[in-house]
Amino acid sequence: MIEVKTGGKLYVAGEYAILAPKQTALLAFIPIYMRASIQPTSIYQLSSDMFDYSCDMASLDANYALIQESVAVMEEYVLACGQKLQPFSLAITGKLERDGLKLGIGSSGSVVVLTLKAMAALYQLDVSADLLFKLAAYVLLKRGDNGSMGDIACISYESLIAYTAFDREEVRRQIDSHSLQEVLASDWGYSIRPVHSVLDIDFLVGWTRQPSISKDMIRRVKGSIDEAFLTETNQQVLRLITALETGDKLTIKDSLERISALLDQLSPAIYNDSLRRLKTASSGLDCVAKSSGSGGGDCGIALSFDEKSSHALIERWRKEGITLLLQERL
Repeated sequence: MIEVKTGGKLYVAGEYAILAPKQTALLAFIPIYMRASIQPTSIYQLSSDMFDYSCDMASLDANYALIQESVAVMEEYVLACGQKLQPFSLAITGKLERDGLKLGIGSSGSVVVLTLKAMAALYQLDVSADLLFKLAAYVLLKRGDNGSMGDIACISYESLIAYTAFDREEVRRQIDSHSLQEVLASDWGYSIRPVHSVLDIDFLVGWTRQPSISKDMIRRVKGSIDEAFLTETNQQVLRLITALETGDKLTIKDSLERISALLDQLSPAIYNDSLRRLKTASSGLDCVAKSSGSGGGDCGIALSFDEKSSHALIERWRKEGITLLLQERL
């Protein structure tokens, strides 16, 4: 029996703009884990605690389709590496939810990366974080996913990262006309690099307990994205990253406030009432808060620069019905 795990992600800055090629976003790895156990067997058996039944690879199952697609792509890679295929039992646990409500920290991306990691371990393949990202992106692009792939970049690298997006339509065209190995070997034009803050900053995650469906929010908001939004957001994200790496607290605050305002102007759906209360709770404290990801619910984040402000913000969130999901140092 082999066991592996993957965590989640949240956007610190750059959401929505990252849907366009060459835009950059800052994402934080969330150490709340899904786990998988895998072992060789005589027949395939896939199970997840999301569902009350198991399935195999013989016929497509709507609930297990994402896992089945991940298995199929990884098996194609295994064959290309010159190995024979081995049936296995794969069991996934950890729903990235509480009280039956999803947390909004990237469960679908985690499932893909987790399945690929488990199979890489089973076949004893040395799969780098970058290759893991490409394989996971390949799976999602084949399925027509409309996301930026920033989630799987962060989940694959397991750190605070700066992610610059690639042209997904171009890579989709490659997938349609080239082999898996050829697509993986090509330069997609993205960038993923870890970001290290020189300041001691509390990273706080507040959960609204109001689930939001990212793909639906993207469809709703995407039409409002224009060149001005892309240009201004990218400038502020790059400014934020530099400020984190040089210890410029005032610029960190200012950049996040500007990025938050750009999101607010983009669509009134992003800052629902709970997320607006999450943000305004930081007023007067030595911290800055904003929505995270697609908005409309799920989580918001805050960066706090002293312990007193962190405690005060957490208490204000509690009074507003917002649950502290995570507190850690960047």
